[in-house]
Amino acid sequence: MSEDSEVTPAAPLNGQTTGPHHHRSHSQHTTTPPSSSSHATQDASASFLRPSDLLRPKAPTASIPPKRSQPERQIDRDERAGLQACRDFLRARKCYDVLPLSFRLIELDVGLTVKESLQIMVQCGIVSAPLWDSSTSTYAGLLTVTDYLNVVRYYNLHADKLKDVDKLILSDLKDVEKVLNVRPPETVSASPEAILYDALRKQLVSRARRIPLVSYDSDTQRTMVTSVITQYRILKFISMNVKETDMLRKPLEMIKLGTYSDIVRCSMDSSVLDVVDIMVTKNISSVPVVTTEGVLLNVFEAVDVIEILKSGDYGNLTWTVGRALSARAPNHPGIYCCSIDDGLDSIFETIRKSRVHRVMIVDDSNYLKGILSLSDILHYLLVDGEEHGHVEGMKTFGA
Repeated sequence: MSEDSEVTPAAPLNGQTTGPHHHRSHSQHTTTPPSSSSHATQDASASFLRPSDLLRPKAPTASIPPKRSQPERQIDRDERAGLQACRDFLRARKCYDVLPLSFRLIELDVGLTVKESLQIMVQCGIVSAPLWDSSTSTYAGLLTVTDYLNVVRYYNLHADKLKDVDKLILSDLKDVEKVLNVRPPETVSASPEAILYDALRKQLVSRARRIPLVSYDSDTQRTMVTSVITQYRILKFISMNVKETDMLRKPLEMIKLGTYSDIVRCSMDSSVLDVVDIMVTKNISSVPVVTTEGVLLNVFEAVDVIEILKSGDYGNLTWTVGRALSARAPNHPGIYCCSIDDGLDSIFETIRKSRVHRVMIVDDSNYLKGILSLSDILHYLLVDGEEHGHVEGMKTFGA
């Protein structure tokens, strides 16, 4: 499911898996779960795309000596220069510059029911939308997939109220958040004329994954939502315009980028409801699907819940993860993967060519090692290497 105002992604790219004999290929492959798995599990396994599929061959990173035993190396100077080029570019651009020449903006009134908003999201192929309060003519925040996850968990905990689900309106979502004791989504916004670098630093401090661009109309003396920019759009904007991203060749392992511990996982037999509970309590938007041995099979995403709910049957939430993934559209791009030896140069090349929202870090046998989120990448570009090394209160989020 695409963002409402994103640039149309490139055609699906061929994936690649590393099989038992470590044979590399550019044709489409499917990771096959153990033979004891159900038919739904087989259909739900995903194709894998690695940055190496898109790049020129690279020199092995194993030959790079440890930094501690050597003076500053060329790879260190290149990395620093690449980061500086990205920051200088962002400081010279305004938020409005990120927007494509042509885009659409869909706003939803807070008086709509949750069911009506879901139908609109599905019909328009979007996963988020600004909210508008017509009673006050003001911007009222963002509606995202997380809000639907909260609704699912609320009615799972209060099954006696499920009969009233069709009457729930968007302005009631605040009450749902209070009952679940979850923090409401951040409503951080920026002016279209704001410096992009400053807006992104503000976003990283918050829990927001999107930045609504809100302008002020001096004639009507009211605010107006211009558009919404996402982390993916920003990183693609950088990848398309900053050639120095090719200099970011330090391996992920060397710069310690990504999440490698306490990774939430599920199996093909896990209940969708159980996974939704995990997403809400952990404030994450995806959960890797692995075998008992830890081999990555697929990734269950928050947008998969939208596909389940679009029929209006909340009973479908009792499905297993495997069955839910089997119901995905045939053109689903699959899983984007990399290794700890890949650098951000290859990740940016992937983002430039494909719609990427997270990258699974695996070894040659597809064992899950970590997760690289878009928040991780932005944090590294904007913060790591700065004079103070960090911003107080700033943190990155999982996938």
